[in-house]
Amino acid sequence: MPFAALPHRSTQNPSFLSWIAAALLALGVIAAPARADDAASLRALVEGQIAAMRAGDASAAYGYAAPAIRQMFPSPDRFMQMVKRGYAPVVAPRSVTFGRLRETSRGPVQEVFLTDSGGTDWLALYTFEQQADGNWKIAGCVLTKSPGASA
Repeated sequence: MPFAALPHRSTQNPSFLSWIAAALLALGVIAAPARADDAASLRALVEGQIAAMRAGDASAAYGYAAPAIRQMFPSPDRFMQMVKRGYAPVVAPRSVTFGRLRETSRGPVQEVFLTDSGGTDWLALYTFEQQADGNWKIAGCVLTKSPGASA
């Protein structure tokens, strides 16, 4: 799930976490959270997509993706290949904990702390895009190892 403003990769480099923080500040992260009704919808999107991936339902997982993601990966199978290759911890995490939801100049960013099946902790930063009908879709995800954080 590439993120338009950040590199399309996961990383184990701790300095990359600093880069993400700086990039989010540059994008206009502010302390105020997104609206409460949006927060519940955004969390439900992430939970739904993770549940679909856990169940092996590529079509359902793909359905949560924003149009730009669907354009880059024009089928559920290609989408899941990309996710499994670059974002494996979100496919079947042992645990999931939601962190802060931040509003940025480009929209909301949700922190999600994951523990993969091997016990490694990860931080996933999900971005969202509001559609013309008012519904939200997942626009991207930046995944990094999360030193010291536990989900």
